[in-house]
Amino acid sequence: MNSIRYLSSIITMTFLLLSYAILILIPLPVSADEIRFIRSDRVERLELPFSDVVRVGNMLYLSGMLGVDPNQHVLVEGGVAAQTRQALDNIKALLEANGSDMNHVVKCTVFLTSSDDWAAMSEVYKTFFNEHLPARSAVTVKGLARNALVEIECIAILK
Repeated sequence: MNSIRYLSSIITMTFLLLSYAILILIPLPVSADEIRFIRSDRVERLELPFSDVVRVGNMLYLSGMLGVDPNQHVLVEGGVAAQTRQALDNIKALLEANGSDMNHVVKCTVFLTSSDDWAAMSEVYKTFFNEHLPARSAVTVKGLARNALVEIECIAILK
């Protein structure tokens, strides 16, 4: 009898956890007034044709980030590892400014100009995700803006 009760409680807990995950990760239909397009001063000043972040309900969709130093507005030196670190630092700051953090990232897409840089990028990348590793795609492209070696975009949920 105890084993049946135990099994029943395991099934109930699994159902509750799955239901919670579905509610958090699958955005519910939202109206147009629940979509916010967030543009930084830098994007506005340079008249770039995109938003830094789009918030839809409890989801944040971040535009691709390069390894650009936010103070000097130039790509950092030091190759793909340094650019990956700076891109992820930029993502972290953007998430925190918009009510989230790296622990709430659910998906990243990484664009590299050389597949030879995959290992170096991954070594830096995994240091930014201590509690979990989000889903990730990594693709090689012919070129990136500013001749960057890496660009990273993310999807996150609010805290």
